[in-house]
Amino acid sequence: MIHLINISKTFEPNTVALKNINLHIEPGEFVSIVGQSGSGKTTIARLLISEIKPDSSEGKIIVGGWDITNIKSRQVPSLRRQIGVVFQDFKLLPKKTVFENVAFALEVSGATKSRINSIVPQVLKIVDLGDKLDRYPQEMSGGEKQRVAIARALIHRPKILLADEPTGNLDAINSKEIIDLLLKINEFGTTVVLVSHDKDVVNGLKKRVVTIENGEVSQDQKVGKYVI
Repeated sequence: MIHLINISKTFEPNTVALKNINLHIEPGEFVSIVGQSGSGKTTIARLLISEIKPDSSEGKIIVGGWDITNIKSRQVPSLRRQIGVVFQDFKLLPKKTVFENVAFALEVSGATKSRINSIVPQVLKIVDLGDKLDRYPQEMSGGEKQRVAIARALIHRPKILLADEPTGNLDAINSKEIIDLLLKINEFGTTVVLVSHDKDVVNGLKKRVVTIENGEVSQDQKVGKYVI
């Protein structure tokens, strides 16, 4: 599903974020990418959604059989419909309701009103927010906001869900609920990539853990722990 082959990334003037990273994630896997701040784990996430590009043409980034190493700008929206992304800070539109926030992701891709009215309630039901369609973000808890963000990420039925520090702003109870939801989504067959520095979350998963240190893969454990 995901192949990073000899990928390096340097930021100006001379900050090396990644050095010859090789990583293979199978379809349907749940993988945690861990590391201290500045280790390079978020750089991997940004590369996967083509927010940034790798250093040279020698390396390759392949997502779902698609070589996105030198993807053209006009192709990026198509890529991002295949990779749902969830961020730490939710990125919800404050003046839109729960329904409208999720629907917006369909509207910008040209979906019809009837399709939107059909799909959005289904996806909100998956994240247990089917009864809160008309709420606004300021009326919701942090955990509920993150569930809205996950619903929005799922709206195009992506093959991959990339969650970048999704529990970073949540307490322990809400964090567990979000991780349980990610596991549920993974059971549906979606590949889940969790970028996290939350030791308790990662250790509780008992899933594959890839550790990034100083821009390199230092450990890759099939059933791993956060050991930094």
